[in-house]
Amino acid sequence: MSPRKVKVVIDLIRGKRVGEALSILAHTPRAAAEPVTKLLKSAIANAENNKNMDQDNLYVAEVYANQGPTLKRIRPRARGMAYRIRKRTSHITIVLDEINK
Repeated sequence: MSPRKVKVVIDLIRGKRVGEALSILAHTPRAAAEPVTKLLKSAIANAENNKNMDQDNLYVAEVYANQGPTLKRIRPRARGMAYRIRKRTSHITIVLDEINK
């Protein structure tokens, strides 16, 4: 999925608590919401298991999508021509942090 499509979704969750971010993603009717939800759940699990952080105190500190490798495909056209289709991919990064009380 292209970074342009992913950025629309990740802008919705930047700076939010993880519970609120998951709720927003669950009600977002864009195709990019599903992989971002999966990535956020993975980041929460990593924070709990590897860093001993509490899920209730986590929030999305940073989230960004960079362009990944582009897959090039060909679409046949009239008179023996071919148009190039560029299937764009993205690298999504989510950084979680604890809220200091």
